[in-house]
Amino acid sequence: MGIWELFVLAVGLSMDAFAVSVCKGLAVKKADWKGLLLVGLWFGGFQILMPCIGYVLGVYCKEFVTAVSHWIAFALLLYVGVNMIIESFRNTVDERDTASLGFVTMFFLAVATSIDALAVGITFAFLDVSLPLALPVIGGTTFTLSGIGFLIGKGLGKRLMEKAKWLGGAILILLGVKILLEGLGVF
Repeated sequence: MGIWELFVLAVGLSMDAFAVSVCKGLAVKKADWKGLLLVGLWFGGFQILMPCIGYVLGVYCKEFVTAVSHWIAFALLLYVGVNMIIESFRNTVDERDTASLGFVTMFFLAVATSIDALAVGITFAFLDVSLPLALPVIGGTTFTLSGIGFLIGKGLGKRLMEKAKWLGGAILILLGVKILLEGLGVF
């Protein structure tokens, strides 16, 4: 997987975090640099941690599924992408605690927005993706897009959040199709 593909994957993975960051920007009284850094570090950090965990799980199971790794990558990315698109049509934002930037709230939001990165980490093991290259791209992209989402949250509203999830899901599905076609020898 090349740098361009990693960047496209990173953008797709970061859309959940971007959408939640927009909500945080909408909910806080003042969108300042401290909040921007906090949101970016939580989401970017977990987007680095979860693929590592997934990679270890993937390496452990690698010998059993090497022959069908492209199907596994396709299925995981399709699953995550479809779920993101479905979520884009639902009103899933919990309005009760959107303004909190506290540890417990941010921890659970960071975990929730990085579950898809865990699945992608599993596929990295099957595809022999270089973690030292992939992790900074994914974490840096998520950090940046989360910060941007936080800052523009007040101006753009909930419509952008729904479109971001839809776009992220579509990107993951297309990447999954590409990996499947490469694995089948079409490309």
